[in-house]
Amino acid sequence: MADEIHYHDYLQLDKILDAQFPESDRLQLPAHDEMLFIVIHQAYELWFKQLHYEVNSVVGIMQKPVLNDNSPELQTVVHRLKRIVTILQVLVHQVDIMETMTPMDFLDFRDMLRPASGFQSWQFKELEAKLGLKFENRYGKEYYTSQLREEQVKIIKEAESGQSLLDLVNNWLERLPFFKEEKDFWVVYRRQYELSLSKEEKNNLNTFDEIFMSGSVAGSARSLSSSASRAALFISLYRGYPLLQLPFQLLNTLLEIDVQLSSWRYRHMNMVHRMIGTRIGTGGSTGRDYLRAAAEKHYIFKEIAQLNSFLVERRRLPVLSTEMEKKLGFATV
Repeated sequence: MADEIHYHDYLQLDKILDAQFPESDRLQLPAHDEMLFIVIHQAYELWFKQLHYEVNSVVGIMQKPVLNDNSPELQTVVHRLKRIVTILQVLVHQVDIMETMTPMDFLDFRDMLRPASGFQSWQFKELEAKLGLKFENRYGKEYYTSQLREEQVKIIKEAESGQSLLDLVNNWLERLPFFKEEKDFWVVYRRQYELSLSKEEKNNLNTFDEIFMSGSVAGSARSLSSSASRAALFISLYRGYPLLQLPFQLLNTLLEIDVQLSSWRYRHMNMVHRMIGTRIGTGGSTGRDYLRAAAEKHYIFKEIAQLNSFLVERRRLPVLSTEMEKKLGFATV
């Protein structure tokens, strides 16, 4: 039948399998491992494309004015965020394959690649922006798009100007309908937190007030407002309640995304050091030094991770009212 789909055609294998053109072949200077190098980086870019697809779908759901916290939509968000984590784990593991190539194997074709570099991966930079990495928080922001083409820079700038996933998480946390007696609860909780501090940690109380009691994020360097931070901390404290289990999974999965991005950067950094030592990368960067600095600075959801500094022991948690327990899913008939 004319309508039948063949595996080969459906996957466009003619295009994919005919997309590897080693420079070493063109120059007739044999370098066996260049094919591996090309395939791995093409696979990275395909996975980046899938990551964009998943992030775009999550952003689309979270941009809705109302997101029921006990709904299939929130379950979909958590599910797709977890898929993002799994894909990032694959990116980390692909370094294992790359490391089967020795430094001498790489030298066989390294100089043929100049000035091409992984630093020119616009898809990855756009992904960072969509997740919530702000321009002012980038390491090397003065030249991070310097090696990109004009149309690629435009794509990244558009991503930076739009609502990021982190922005939408802040908005979602701000509108979570937990309770109205917030003030009384946080007065009690602040006291319990103060009692849990050691003598050396007393300055933490000032930080607690700055984060949870100072108001909005306008004019500050923080991405999460005080109300969003309170909501996120409340979710972590009382995550055992049914209504809070999915929100807790969402926040925890965001932290795992940061962990996997950091792992990928560190693995890449160590691989570069193993391959070229302290030499300059093919794109002209300082190689390992740049990757190390980016790995240490480019934590996107660090404010969510920071909330763990303000947890108290379960025995110190304020007891919730019966009305609140009902709101959180423990209603009795």
